[in-house]
Amino acid sequence: MKSIQARLSLGLVAVLVMVGLVLAQLTLWLFEAGLQRYLENGLRKESENLLVALVRGPAGLQLDERRISAAYQRPFSGYYFRIDFAKGSLPQSTWRSRSLWDLDMPKPDAPGLSDSHQLGPEGQQLLVLRADYRRLGQDISISVAQDYSPVREGFRRMQQIGLGMGLVALILVLVLQRITVTRSLRPLERARQQIAQLQQGQRSQLDAEVPSELAPLVGQINHLLSHTEDSLRRSRNALGNLGHALKTPLAVLLSLAAGERLNDLPEVRAQLREQLEQIQQRLARELNRARLAGDALPGAQFDCDAELPGLLGTLGMIHGDGLLLASDVPPGLLLPWDREDVLELLGNLLDNACKWADSEVRVAIAPSAEAYQLWVDDDGPGIPEGQRQQVLERGSRLDEQVDGHGLGLGIVRDIVEAWGGRLALLQSPLGGLRVSIELPRKAR
Repeated sequence: MKSIQARLSLGLVAVLVMVGLVLAQLTLWLFEAGLQRYLENGLRKESENLLVALVRGPAGLQLDERRISAAYQRPFSGYYFRIDFAKGSLPQSTWRSRSLWDLDMPKPDAPGLSDSHQLGPEGQQLLVLRADYRRLGQDISISVAQDYSPVREGFRRMQQIGLGMGLVALILVLVLQRITVTRSLRPLERARQQIAQLQQGQRSQLDAEVPSELAPLVGQINHLLSHTEDSLRRSRNALGNLGHALKTPLAVLLSLAAGERLNDLPEVRAQLREQLEQIQQRLARELNRARLAGDALPGAQFDCDAELPGLLGTLGMIHGDGLLLASDVPPGLLLPWDREDVLELLGNLLDNACKWADSEVRVAIAPSAEAYQLWVDDDGPGIPEGQRQQVLERGSRLDEQVDGHGLGLGIVRDIVEAWGGRLALLQSPLGGLRVSIELPRKAR
């Protein structure tokens, strides 16, 4: 879909071209009509001068050449006339100007102005006016013509100049319109940038200082963001309360299943423990899945510089001083996801790595244009390639002697799936297991 700016530009171009063509055509038509009326008045005065120059002489009517313009004497001067008399009134019924030389200028069929005649070797376009009079008892028709070619050439040049000026004006208007539209759409661009910052967790609300046209939209978005954040907070609190409320009854049931009262019923004890453990694992799984924030929430972010040292320090205290915990993270890196979810993800990965590592665990995060790449390496025994998929199953463990309930990587898998990422188990450069996670910057 085209942008608003592109639509406005195309619409303005179409309107300007249509209006410009109509105005240009109308202006040129009015100008030409006015010019022809001006020339018609001049030709009418010339015909009246010729009428006055007709005087009575010894042989009857004659033309007093002293009263006519010298242009009628030069051959093809561009000014011509012919005078037609009624038949039988004079021996010669048509008089022509010397400027016609040996050519004939047709007599117009009716009085008035006509521009359809051509004359001479250069194809002069004539503007001809015919006027009928009666003088000294004679019916006289005087046709006066003027070469209209120079006027037409000048008119075409004016059209070309006007077209060029119109194109320059159109370009100038488009440039000014683009500047105006760009300035007018800046609030929309700022809103787009702020929405992108919301996705990156760099802000929690849109700026309320916007034009009146955008104020209702921004207000509704901010209200929705507040409502979403508040709903998520209430849901997490409710899930936390539910988890705590169920832990005690489950612990009591597990204690009863391990009690001496069921010593005589070993099969019942085994089935009861198995079912209770499945309930506990399923409950833990669903609670963790439900409390995930999913895509980056407005204002949510994980500050690696502030959070990772504390997390590594806590794990170091739990797993002993002989274990080296190191991180390779760019300074100032902010992950656009909920802090609690990222701590859940990294905590499970690092805790599992620490349980299996001999002496070293490393975590690395590398941002790119499209995603964040995360690795957790240990120098433990690793996992054979054929058994790596089995480890991702919730509750599955390859070594029952290592403390843990086997939920770690399953929880990690749920978090990665909720964020639209990919999880893979690989061979670590340290010799043990590498957990590789790719998290897209935008939701898929």
